[in-house]
Amino acid sequence: MNPDDKLSDSEIRRRQHSRATAMALVLGALVILFFAISIVKMS
Repeated sequence: MNPDDKLSDSEIRRRQHSRATAMALVLGALVILFFAISIVKMS
């Protein structure tokens, strides 16, 4: 990797933020899925 290939700090932070947002959405979807499954099993 050449020094010219180094990404700026703002670009790295933007990628980390978008990855964190995607992981939060996936976790939220899993929580809703488990909640829905438990509601269906109780009824």
